[in-house]
Amino acid sequence: MNVTELISYRGYPSEEYEVVTDDGYILTVHRIPHGKRHRSDAGYDVWMGNSRGNTWSRKHKSLSPSDSKFWAFSYDEMAKKDLPAVVDFILQKTGLKQLYYIGHSQGTTMGFIAFSTIPQLAQKIKIFFALAPVATVQHPIGPVAAARWIPACLIKSWFGDKSFIPQSKYFKFLSRKFCNHFLLDELCGNFLFLLCGFNDQNLNMTRVHVYTSFCPAGTSVQNMIHWLQAVHSGRLQAFDWGTEGNMKHYNQSTPPLYNVTNMNVPTAIWSGGNDWLADKLDVELLIPKIRNLVFYKEIQKWQHLDFIWGLDAPQRVYSKILNLLQQYP
Repeated sequence: MNVTELISYRGYPSEEYEVVTDDGYILTVHRIPHGKRHRSDAGYDVWMGNSRGNTWSRKHKSLSPSDSKFWAFSYDEMAKKDLPAVVDFILQKTGLKQLYYIGHSQGTTMGFIAFSTIPQLAQKIKIFFALAPVATVQHPIGPVAAARWIPACLIKSWFGDKSFIPQSKYFKFLSRKFCNHFLLDELCGNFLFLLCGFNDQNLNMTRVHVYTSFCPAGTSVQNMIHWLQAVHSGRLQAFDWGTEGNMKHYNQSTPPLYNVTNMNVPTAIWSGGNDWLADKLDVELLIPKIRNLVFYKEIQKWQHLDFIWGLDAPQRVYSKILNLLQQYP
């Protein structure tokens, strides 16, 4: 089933829209406008955005996914172009002036960048919920830590300059290094689980085939290079085009830094104590920079994907999110 069918199968209304960014990317946005009939749902109008290049956003007004130019983007453009376009579309469609933003992993990175650099966008957000927040990746654990020794120039020679498609031979090799239980082969052989880690005791194993059929949803090689640059530099900064390229793009020899302290949006953060990507040390560096922190909690044994697929996520995170939504009407 596709996304719309999955939503409808669970008894919820489903709508689908296309949002066009100012540089021509066509993003699919899924909407659950209200809850089930005769049920006590929380009653919120839920919009689920997609960033350029993933499964549901591979269209452009003039470029084709077969063109390298289509894939010339990273989380810079997702934060500065995709997120504002989707937020403005939702507000225009609903007639509202503000909305709530819930991001996970790279979705939080997009929020930190967008809300600290685009004040007019930040004013449209009531509260920013950051799950497994990723600002810097100075202290990653697992396979990402090994990326410190991978030169960025090798990525294009391995994966080309278009879409980032996990090559099974690499990840099967890594899975043998990090996973030694045959029952976990399907998880470890999947790039997303291998990269992020997983808590099999808190995962509905009967649904793994559904998760792995949708995730990872794909991105650009350039985006992966940007993340590798972040591992190398330990900073939250724009894409590094090299000295000449930086002068052309930014009028300076080095990529500009993103300063999270410039963000005034009320922010609630949840982190995992055993998270390989949003690791404990990086989160500890981030927290003092959040000027309007309204809530923070570390969940000791959680890993990166527990926030979206953890069996106890409704009790440990989602219920508090609903409480905060009521506090910030």
